[in-house]
Amino acid sequence: MSKKSLSAPDEAPAALPAGYAGIHGGIVELLDAARQAAARSVNALMTASYWEVGHRIVEAEQQGKRRAGYGEQLIERLSSDLTARFGRGFGVNNLENMRRFFLAYPVSQISQTVSGKLSLAELAQVFTLPWSAYVRLLSVKDEHARRFYATEALRGGWSVRQLDRQIGSQFYERTALSKDKAAMLAKGAAPMPEDAVRPDDAIKDPYVLEFLNLKDEYSESDLEAALIQRLEDFLLELGEGFTFIGRQRRLRIDQTWYRVDLLLFHRRLRCLVIIDLKLGSLNHADVGQMHMYCNYAKEHWAYPDENPPVGLILCADKGHALARYALEGLPTKVMAANYRTVLPDAELLQKELETTRRLLESRTVKQPKTLPQ
Repeated sequence: MSKKSLSAPDEAPAALPAGYAGIHGGIVELLDAARQAAARSVNALMTASYWEVGHRIVEAEQQGKRRAGYGEQLIERLSSDLTARFGRGFGVNNLENMRRFFLAYPVSQISQTVSGKLSLAELAQVFTLPWSAYVRLLSVKDEHARRFYATEALRGGWSVRQLDRQIGSQFYERTALSKDKAAMLAKGAAPMPEDAVRPDDAIKDPYVLEFLNLKDEYSESDLEAALIQRLEDFLLELGEGFTFIGRQRRLRIDQTWYRVDLLLFHRRLRCLVIIDLKLGSLNHADVGQMHMYCNYAKEHWAYPDENPPVGLILCADKGHALARYALEGLPTKVMAANYRTVLPDAELLQKELETTRRLLESRTVKQPKTLPQ
């Protein structure tokens, strides 16, 4: 008998084994707890290591204090050599954070063992907050305020997001002025929904990934990934002098991490082009964020002989794509006009964005399943 491909009827979900919900829920809790414990363990050892790195930098600086600029030279050379050996995480800024971390928590404040020298494992027990929390605490100049936030973060089990929010809202100053300090502390300990950190977030903390020299994972929808890939190909095919630099390029501004979707270089304009894709409509915050990216790229990514970077915001809102260049931050109107003349027309990019999105979405329409032949 011949076999034919037929559309499969809707299949009823298979019945769950007896007691499955309890077994599944228990395993989920087990794995979530294990991931959180692993992240805490790595963070503790990382923080202890960074304190010891800071300790050794300060000791070396004190020995070479008579030489002008010795500290800056030391950190710059260490940054170069450690990055070559261990990968990311040892930039000048982070080494400076390690130095400041040791100065904020000197040996005299750290519990000493009988031998007088702490091992990394023993140090890891001293520093009970994650490294990202200590980095945020270092931005608090007042020592009393810094100790207050550290104590409350530990007592209340604050996430780094909650710590950041409390510092930003001047919780220490408001508590000091309050007539009912106990009520203020109780209110401050209550987390907000946005403070929650999932086990995945703890594992993918950029500082942890840097310390372990692991690839920076990022969450990206299939549609977003496909749009970025197509736009990258489209711009490189235009023949306008674009060259590829990187995708999902990560940067840190103050204590917050960001990523830009696509980074190109324009050979005619001799400038970086930062491209950010939004699966929605454009708002003022998007424009301000792009200007922030451009300023960062000018200081940290561009070479001295290059022109200022330019930003391109692409909004793939359903039914209405929008492309906008961020040229308002350029030094002169003449330069902005020159950029507009050379860069691809925004309407052309909008048309390509709309066409690509429609094509990609049409491909995701569920096709009828067929029975195996």
